[in-house]
Formats: sequence, C-alpha cells, structure tokens
Amino acid sequence: MILFETTLGDFKIEFYEKEAPVSVANFKQYIDKGFFDGTIFHRIVPGFVIQGGGFTEDMTRRKPRRPSRTRPTTA
Repeated sequence: MILFETTLGDFKIEFYEKEAPVSVANFKQYIDKGFFDGTIFHRIVPGFVIQGGGFTEDMTRRKPRRPSRTRPTTA
C-alpha cells in the first residue's frame, strides 16, 4: 500500500501486483522518483474518476516518462 498525503486528508491505495505487474512497477517508479510530489488532482468527475499527478498548483505540466508496455505482444 501507498499513503497519499493531501491538504484535504490522507488516503491509502492498494496495489494488485499479481494482476497488473507492469503497471504497478511503473507507478512505483514514479513514486520512488518523487514525480507526484507537489502535484494536484486536476480533474474530478464525481462518481467516476479522480485524475492527478500531471500538473503542479500553477498548472505547470510534469513531463512523464515514455509509456510502459502493459500488454504482451502477440505474434
């Protein structure tokens, strides 16, 4: 689990490494590098989605790494 600390309270998320090993490893690399430090939740659609991590408070965009491959290729 990982703890998110926000100005409106903290929350934890649980990882499902067995079900999504590539996505979890990718997300953890961002955490380890401090990518999300100082970012905001910039899109909130009640009952659907909360999106964050890509922008700072002044709406400066954080440049992510190249996308990770999440599905195995097929021949």
